[in-house]
Amino acid sequence: ILEFVPTSDSTVKVNEIKDRFRTEITIPSTIQVYGKEYKVTSLNGDAFEESNVKSVKLAEGFTEIPDNAFYGCDGLTSIEIPSSVTSIGESAFSGCSGLTSIEIPASVTSIGESVFEGCRGLTSIEIPSSVTSIADHAFWGCRGLTSIEIPSSVTSIGDVAFADCESLTSIE
Repeated sequence: ILEFVPTSDSTVKVNEIKDRFRTEITIPSTIQVYGKEYKVTSLNGDAFEESNVKSVKLAEGFTEIPDNAFYGCDGLTSIEIPSSVTSIGESAFSGCSGLTSIEIPASVTSIGESVFEGCRGLTSIEIPSSVTSIADHAFWGCRGLTSIEIPSSVTSIGDVAFADCESLTSIE
């Protein structure tokens, strides 16, 4: 189902999803290859791009969701992000119109450029107090988003971060 590639003598990353029609994926924290255990630590930037995945669970140990990881996965409705993730790359969930809510772990400190751009189905999101910046276009086109609470820890909000959020009536 998944193709892994080594990143060191003891770690691997998910390179791509081989079965693009698979809808539920759980990415384990470790895999065994010829009797040797490898720690799964990351994803290739376009590993799931435009796949048919609907539900993804990342095991504890992942530290980042790279740029474009789930770009264009319009059927993605749920993702479990472990508390070990500290960064979410540019356009990571861009175009995931089926995503209605997402929980950002308290370990994340910034919301990158275009991360949720075009997530039309996103109705709610909780931004943890660990976040200090929201980049350009971060929520652009999130037409289902009705309200958002921005914690006082956020010291910068990028250009058009909330543009074309036509249902947004409350920013606190």
